Amino acid sequence: MSDALWSKLIGTVPAILWVAFAATVYFTLRGTLIQRLVPRLTAVRALGVEVELAGELLDRAQDESQTTVSATARRTALGRLEHAADVLQGGKILWVDDRPEGNTPLVELFRAAGLHVDVALSTEEATPMFRRRPYDVIISDIDRDGDQQAGIKMLRLLEQYKIDVPVLIYTGRFDPERGVDRRIFAATTAPVELVHYVIDLMERARLRSL
Repeated sequence: MSDALWSKLIGTVPAILWVAFAATVYFTLRGTLIQRLVPRLTAVRALGVEVELAGELLDRAQDESQTTVSATARRTALGRLEHAADVLQGGKILWVDDRPEGNTPLVELFRAAGLHVDVALSTEEATPMFRRRPYDVIISDIDRDGDQQAGIKMLRLLEQYKIDVPVLIYTGRFDPERGVDRRIFAATTAPVELVHYVIDLMERARLRSL
């Protein structure tokens, strides 16, 4: 074999070695790359569906509450939900209302966002729940079973049992003259506002846990 041919063969060896090396790396890491990339791609594809679902649930909640909301306020609430995903994940809410059917869209919305939501129909039902389990937020109405002070009375029980959990009042009508409590973070009749308040409180809860 001539010297020129040997020179050509020797010259091609590095290229062959690089191809072999690249192939080895690819087949070695292929499984790991797929495992890491596919869930991310799936999450990106699912994101549009999740945002669409959140919008539908928020619209249903608006219909139930018979309140109006601007397109900007709706878009802002959905944007916060999307960006607060890590903050909301695993959070715990206790929702006390003797007519929970009107809250169903918001309960579904919060659960879809990763929050755990327990529902109680009365203060009597809620009491062993908040005594046994730590919640990040309690959502409550005011009037229950004909008692116009039921929600306020529940706040007194929280004080009695030394349970320091922020409370959101979500009701069709809220009159501060009936009584207020330091635990009441906010009161609203609007689903969009409730979404913002829940995110606000979950952000505070995460900061306290650091």
